[in-house]
Amino acid sequence: MLKAIDECVCVLLVFLEIVSLRETRRPNFVLIMVDDLGIGDLGCYGNTTLKTPNIDQLAREGVTLTHHIAAGPLCTPSRAAFLTGRYPVRSGMAGNLRLGVFIFNAASGGLPSQEITFARIAKQQGYETALIGKWHLGLSCESRDDHCHHPNAHGFNYFFGIPLTNLRDCQPGHGTVFQIHKYLPYRTLGIIFASTVLLSFTGLIGISRKRILSLLAVGVLATGLFGVFILIIPTFNCVLMKDHSVVEQPFVSENLTQKMTREAVDFIERNSAKPFLLFFSFLQVHTAIFASAAFRGTSQHGIYGDAVHEVDWSVGQIMETLDRFNLGDHTLVYLTSDQGGHVEEISAAGVVQGGWNGIYKAGKSTNWEGGIRVPGILRWSGTIPGGRKIDEPTSNMDLFPMVVRLSGASVPLDRVIDGHDPMDLLQGRAERSEHEFLFHYCNSYLNAVRWHPRNSSSVWKAFYFTPNFYPEN
Repeated sequence: MLKAIDECVCVLLVFLEIVSLRETRRPNFVLIMVDDLGIGDLGCYGNTTLKTPNIDQLAREGVTLTHHIAAGPLCTPSRAAFLTGRYPVRSGMAGNLRLGVFIFNAASGGLPSQEITFARIAKQQGYETALIGKWHLGLSCESRDDHCHHPNAHGFNYFFGIPLTNLRDCQPGHGTVFQIHKYLPYRTLGIIFASTVLLSFTGLIGISRKRILSLLAVGVLATGLFGVFILIIPTFNCVLMKDHSVVEQPFVSENLTQKMTREAVDFIERNSAKPFLLFFSFLQVHTAIFASAAFRGTSQHGIYGDAVHEVDWSVGQIMETLDRFNLGDHTLVYLTSDQGGHVEEISAAGVVQGGWNGIYKAGKSTNWEGGIRVPGILRWSGTIPGGRKIDEPTSNMDLFPMVVRLSGASVPLDRVIDGHDPMDLLQGRAERSEHEFLFHYCNSYLNAVRWHPRNSSSVWKAFYFTPNFYPEN
């Protein structure tokens, strides 16, 4: 009898220990960022013509943020803010000229080593960390292989993806982003050259034929060099890496999302018994737009819609893997876009391929709402009540303090953190966002301010147009 009681007590103690472990276990993080996805492209945000069942299910099981703001209207500054919880001007990840992103792997700039990412803190807390997909925050400093800005240098144990972005140049037939030739005054130059030749032959000006031929040779040489530059760009810019090794140069977009998805699934499987942080950063639906063969022709909106369908499939594969390992109750899942849809995107063939930002004006590269209001979906089964929508102002910078605290660490006190932990808001313990102000920058220039007065439910937004900002662009 006593032996039976002892066995029952042992079983009860084991059960209580398991329950205690389940309650105290730090959550995993699956942070999903789609590139240039418009807030109006998803069914859970009102789209009725694109099929996004997996993302819609994620929204039904979690919280949908309807006033979620990207900290920058371009890839590089927005991603820097997301990882650090700080406005990109604080880390220097905002340009002073119109060009606000990295367009060369050989560029010496990148996310500074003194910046602290949530991946670095999670790694210090014992998490396995991985970035799969797009980085776009620099690669090297003084030599091509020092990789001082590589994801591994910022807290990611594992990296599989591209260090730059998916340029037009990376896919044959999509043209080039280096469209200098479009802005050259060919007609004017031709008239000047023809007039010079004519006046020289008539003796009205004293320019020798030899000099004219030299000028012509210089023009032909410059054109040839530009052509060679365009031809070699994919070799140096369009590389797929695994940690520090190049595995494809240039990379092939065909089935790339499926490769990335398999990498994500493998990472979750390998680390299902330990805490992990996965940042899955899609190349889609950024230009040059692509979709795997299985998804081409599946939408009403051409290759763009096909790409959105493939993104949704990929999200479904990741969620299915979490469910297969019973990780739903232990994993915080977040899905967003780095900025609004690129509504002005046109293919090399002249076909409109941009996303849809719903009721919001304009899109990517502007601080109108269409450029910075993005999807924000969070699911943590059993911890965040599902099926809710929250219209309070939130930011992609808010993920930093939330991930840091949930990982068991404290938010750094030696720097300004602009994000605010939204957990109380997500769980219903708070009704208001902690953001009274949100500042919107065009590169390094303050362009707009959003104000949510503490004694009011209204949200105000004021624009300030500097000489360096042109909203029509």
